[in-house]
Amino acid sequence: MRIASLVPSSTEMLFALGFGDGVVAVTHECDYPPAANTRPRLTRSVIPDGLAPGEIDAAVREVTAEGRALYELDEETLARLDVDLIVTQALCAVCAVSYDDVRAVAKRLPTRPAVLSLDPETLTEVLDDSVRLAEAAGERERGVRLRAALAVRLERVREAVAGEPRPRVAALEWLDPPYVGGHWVPEMIDAAGGSDPLGEAGRKSRVASWEEIRAAQADVAVVMPCGLYADEALEQALEHRTEIESLGADRVLAVDAAASFSRPGPRLVDGAELLAHLLHPERAPSPEGMGWRPVLESTRA
Repeated sequence: MRIASLVPSSTEMLFALGFGDGVVAVTHECDYPPAANTRPRLTRSVIPDGLAPGEIDAAVREVTAEGRALYELDEETLARLDVDLIVTQALCAVCAVSYDDVRAVAKRLPTRPAVLSLDPETLTEVLDDSVRLAEAAGERERGVRLRAALAVRLERVREAVAGEPRPRVAALEWLDPPYVGGHWVPEMIDAAGGSDPLGEAGRKSRVASWEEIRAAQADVAVVMPCGLYADEALEQALEHRTEIESLGADRVLAVDAAASFSRPGPRLVDGAELLAHLLHPERAPSPEGMGWRPVLESTRA
């Protein structure tokens, strides 16, 4: 089966399921696993490069308010690839090509490919999507096996931190303006032995004032700007050092959001393992290859 993936998380899941050889095209943001970088790119963002976080937020709001698409799809290249399946999403308007646009393009393609939209809102739904995707690709059992393996790892995380005190964790998904994490992030914090006083599992991330975040009295703040990596997250955190110091958290950490927090794929389990280590280092080992950076230590008076 020839598959076009229009979402980085779907690309990661397809490779994890063993369908990598069938992935013939990806998005401009697909960077994992490394083999994904060898595939043709089908999308581009209309938001210019080099903008500051606040400018990105303003540009996204302007484009969406005007009813314009944030991403452009290379229909010509897609038509040449003779794909059988297109994997996309409709959950987040700022994360991928419009689902309606994808369906319209699919109807015009000679192969009339199937279109599968993966739109998980919780950690359980992310795991369930491994089965849905494998089934759409023709080998459901691969998804059943991957789901089971991921569930086992999550349960090991929960068992490792069971009975430990639960620090209050503020998950900062953007800093200008500040967003607090939603969807699966509060569940990841819970599995890792923390409590999230700001986010709500299964609900969208939302804008929050620094005053509201400060009032939550977090013990740990985790900076996880959507789609960015640890060094970029650290840079943004230091640009907002005054606001972050005002939160009074004992520890502030910057993590690889793109790798293991913002993309609803298999590596969310890696993110839960990392959180468990950061919150309870004596109970949970440090996972290999996970990026994070200390921002501030012992800021609480």
